[in-house]
Amino acid sequence: MTHSGDDPSSGDSPAERKMRFLYQIRSRGVTDAAVLQAMERIDRGQFVRGLFANRAYEDMPLPIACGQTISQPSIVGLMTQALQVRPRDKVLEVGTGSGYQAAVLAGLARRVYTVDRHKRLVRDAEDLFRKLDLANIVALTVDGSFGLPEQAPFDRIIVTAAAEDPPGPLLSQLKPGGIMVLPVGQSNTVQTLIRVCKRDDGYDYEELRPVRFVPLIEGIANE
Repeated sequence: MTHSGDDPSSGDSPAERKMRFLYQIRSRGVTDAAVLQAMERIDRGQFVRGLFANRAYEDMPLPIACGQTISQPSIVGLMTQALQVRPRDKVLEVGTGSGYQAAVLAGLARRVYTVDRHKRLVRDAEDLFRKLDLANIVALTVDGSFGLPEQAPFDRIIVTAAAEDPPGPLLSQLKPGGIMVLPVGQSNTVQTLIRVCKRDDGYDYEELRPVRFVPLIEGIANE
């Protein structure tokens, strides 16, 4: 489908670009209709600035400010799909980064709390959330390795930085029946994306796929 004013023969028209973008994501295993719809609504181009803006619709991670990255869209989709977010869920995201993952989650959850150790990233993301009228996201500058105890427990937790093990404070802030998706492993090697399901009597762990993320670092950054 093309919008009025789009040239259907042009590979660069917004409609064509969006179709190609969604096709890439689907072809890499993101098949959940609600997740695809949420990703269709959020324009990744708004979250990529500067030198790499013209690569926003490619399925690749890209550098952003503060030495961080915006994850490749298919990984955002696969992590969101694995999280199995429901409309009434309260979600915690550790690692706001560009704000793209939180924006996608906002289309699926009741409320999203997103935290980052970099003040600048949180400030920039908040500006975008306001611009996109995403009123159900709360962005905070805190040390995400300790979660957000004052808002716990959470139905879902997603971590977009790698720890050697699932952090204890985050596990404790997950509701029984809740799900956490995060990469684990050494920061300079390939990590494993895992899904943790909290049961009344413990946790179930499921390995999903190899990934590579920036490390989860304790403390608040200087910028």
